[in-house]
Order: sequence, then C-alpha cells, then structure tokens
Amino acid sequence: MSYWLLKSDPETYSFKNLLKDGKTVWDGIRNAQARIYLKQMRPGDVAFMYHSQTDKEIVGTVRIVSTPYPDTKDTEWIAVDIVPLDVFNHPVSLEQIKHDDVLKEMLLVKQSRLSTMPVTPAQAKRIEKLARV
Repeated sequence: MSYWLLKSDPETYSFKNLLKDGKTVWDGIRNAQARIYLKQMRPGDVAFMYHSQTDKEIVGTVRIVSTPYPDTKDTEWIAVDIVPLDVFNHPVSLEQIKHDDVLKEMLLVKQSRLSTMPVTPAQAKRIEKLARV
C-alpha cells in the first residue's frame, strides 16, 4: 500500500462534500508531475485530504478505489476514484507540518503548488499520530 496527499480547495470540493457523496472521481489534475503520481496509485492506497487556499490543513483520509484511468474531460490526463475513510478530530495544519521534524520534508512543503503527491510511510504515521492527539 502507498500513501498520497490530495489537495483540494474546500470552496470547490471539500472533504464534507466527499462524505456526503460517498465517492467521487479525483480528476481535473493538470500538472505533469501530479499525473505521474496519479498513474502510480492503486486500489487500496490511502490518501490524506488537504484543504488548500483557506484552511491549509489535512482534514482526513480517503481510499483509492480504482486503477488510474483517462480523465473523461481530457483523456491526456488521469483520474482515480476515491471514497472517504476518516475525518480527523484534529486537522494537521501546514504550520504544524512545516515545524515537525518528520513532516517538514514533505513535498507539500518543498513543492507547494503540486496538487497530488506521495507521502512516505513515516510521514503517514506521523500525520495519523498528530490527528489523534
């Protein structure tokens, strides 16, 4: 199993929307590096949902439930299906991430414009721990 981080503007599509919908297509990603990461996703992988723009925090987890497939809006790009797993009682803020010894090396900090990125197992464990404090 691999871990990922998916960034979403909560004004456009929030984790609450996903909870209500129960499942969604993760599409509309138009970055070459993010496309490479999307192609690597497999059913059963876990992703952390990060609210960008306003909240700037990881708010919960989702499960990847499909293999990558062409985005129906533009087949040069990739999409996957996701379902909600867990809402964090204590979202993990960008400030926490930047100041945490394990998390400060995340691509979220290093390549902040990237919308889809891998998370190491150690980083995933640390995020989960901070979300449960």
